[in-house]
Amino acid sequence: MPDAPQLWMRHETRDSEHRAPIVPADAARLLAAGLTITVEDSPQRAFPTADYAAVGCRIAPAGSWPEAPADTYILGLKELPGQPWALRHRHIFFSHSFQHQHGSRELLRRFADGGGAILDLEYLTDAEGRRLAAFGYWAGYVGAALAVLHRRGALRPPLRPGSRAELDRLLAGTGGSPAPTALVIGALGRCGTGAREALTTAGVRSTDWDLPQTRHLDRAALLDHELLVNAVLVREPVPPFVRVEDLASPHRRLSVIADVTCDVASPHHTLPVYRHTTTWHEPVAAVSGAEPPLDVIALDNLPSLLPRESSAAFSADLMPHLAELGRSAAQWDRCLRRYHEAAMPSESKERHE
Repeated sequence: MPDAPQLWMRHETRDSEHRAPIVPADAARLLAAGLTITVEDSPQRAFPTADYAAVGCRIAPAGSWPEAPADTYILGLKELPGQPWALRHRHIFFSHSFQHQHGSRELLRRFADGGGAILDLEYLTDAEGRRLAAFGYWAGYVGAALAVLHRRGALRPPLRPGSRAELDRLLAGTGGSPAPTALVIGALGRCGTGAREALTTAGVRSTDWDLPQTRHLDRAALLDHELLVNAVLVREPVPPFVRVEDLASPHRRLSVIADVTCDVASPHHTLPVYRHTTTWHEPVAAVSGAEPPLDVIALDNLPSLLPRESSAAFSADLMPHLAELGRSAAQWDRCLRRYHEAAMPSESKERHE
């Protein structure tokens, strides 16, 4: 029999990242299924390192994954540190490198130089292309919640991680003023569902658009809403939802955009009125001083504000697929093929240099 897969969960280097791709209870299930799991110590992870040790995981210092055996799968969520340059392992994470995003060529070159590979969680799909594990619901929930809180003057940066119960109390406690008119684009997907439920918690009724409405965009109707939650990640050109010239429209009521997708590096960015994501310290960016002012919330790790709830849901989705690592499982084969398709230009260049 082949050796059991070795899984190594790394510490996240981003200070505001508190999630875990696998929670301790699911780590115990993977150990029982025969995997070997090493977990790096992390002072910011929402789940104490001791909880992983208690279920039988090996514990390693933060940032020690480069020393792991070459056949180890390195599991994480967000970006990798800049060193080592050459990446020799198979990394499971959200790489944001297959659609010509900023920095993607450099990252792909690092893997080409080291002989490793990316198993991108964004492309972990079934045969029909449906995502098998995603944070979308919680991204939509938090994004819509922050938009309402900002619209009501109740958003207090810097943002800090908390619980859904705490967030819901804030939403319910700001309902004295008239509810804003709200539009959710991509309302039927994971993100859109989370956004609609957060708006309901806040006492805000939403207009819900999905594919039919975005194919035939009624921009005047869009601008007539005070709050917009964008939950659509596009892969091909579509008409922008809000253009720079729309900011001067005398009929615009739109004053807050929560862009859950934060796809600013894509050539198909649907909200070209802004070009940079926001931060936990400065979650809101003013993009227009015209009346009414227009503010954008564009945080690219929204679910980390509810780290325990979002991690538990994601881990439950991901765990059965991690149990199939090393077994020629179709979903991981698709991930690997997608990496090679994205890396091919880099690999071709390497062969001809």
